[in-house]
Amino acid sequence: MSRPRPAWRPAPREGVGASCVALSPGPWLTVAEFLAWRLPAVSMTDWQARMARGDVLDAQGLPVPPEAPYRPHSTLWYWRELPAEAHIPFDAQILFRDEQLLVVDKPHFLPMTPKGRYARETLLARLQKQTGLDTLVPIHRLDRETAGVVIFSIRPDDRAAYQALFRDRVVHKVYEALAPVRDDLQWPLTRASRLATSDAHFMQVTEVAGEVNAITHIDLLRRVPGTGASDGQAIGHYQLSPHTGRTHQLRVHMHALGLPLLGDGIYPVLKDEPPVGVAPDYSRPLQLLARSIRFDDPVTGEARSFNSLRSLSWPDFL
Repeated sequence: MSRPRPAWRPAPREGVGASCVALSPGPWLTVAEFLAWRLPAVSMTDWQARMARGDVLDAQGLPVPPEAPYRPHSTLWYWRELPAEAHIPFDAQILFRDEQLLVVDKPHFLPMTPKGRYARETLLARLQKQTGLDTLVPIHRLDRETAGVVIFSIRPDDRAAYQALFRDRVVHKVYEALAPVRDDLQWPLTRASRLATSDAHFMQVTEVAGEVNAITHIDLLRRVPGTGASDGQAIGHYQLSPHTGRTHQLRVHMHALGLPLLGDGIYPVLKDEPPVGVAPDYSRPLQLLARSIRFDDPVTGEARSFNSLRSLSWPDFL
């Protein structure tokens, strides 16, 4: 039997949502004693300090004071303490905003939402702080390494309708990429295969035998003049149009063609993340850009079309 959802939830702080804890019957005299027992990574003294700052709320959103007596069968909200993060020195640009949608041009290296080592340094956290919109939720995703157009839903009541667009594959997305060129391939082409998590590492996806679950239309737009890979291959500017939306689909399909994207730290070789608090190498971003997205708006009925203002570039290897 699933636990009922709370009727009210505090607004996120720095992109991180509040956590809820239920107060079960027990021997504790104060709320602080219970929190120190239930969440022992934080001492009772620290919990009391948090409560004094107003960082622990009751089910009605009122601050719980440090000396509050323990009352079972109630709920509390709190926010986890965030460790220091290395600043990501790239900014997103707002392309469009109305009552339903916020459309953003995301830079390379900026994660979409809080996860793992990233909390404050995420697109969601920055947008919430910039706009004051605590209800923002992305209706689709871009990898941290990918730049370009991404769309956020503003009103909770609209969210399911927009997310259904992507589930039902009625959104037209176009990406651009830089990768080596193979003269033995005929363009355009379609790559259709089955993708699954690799046995080598959970971060990698690979093509496997079985029913197709990933389809990408690929075209070579032009050879990029004056550039070349370290092995002498020419560099091409590609247009990628995914019909499906599997994890790492574009990166895996290009790699499977022998054309790994420039700057890719996962394919063909998974590179180690820098230590926590240490900035990555920003000099060679993944050359993948979500160029455009268009769809018929399920809420307003309008034909929507949004385009990134960014461009791809790569330092000359020669």
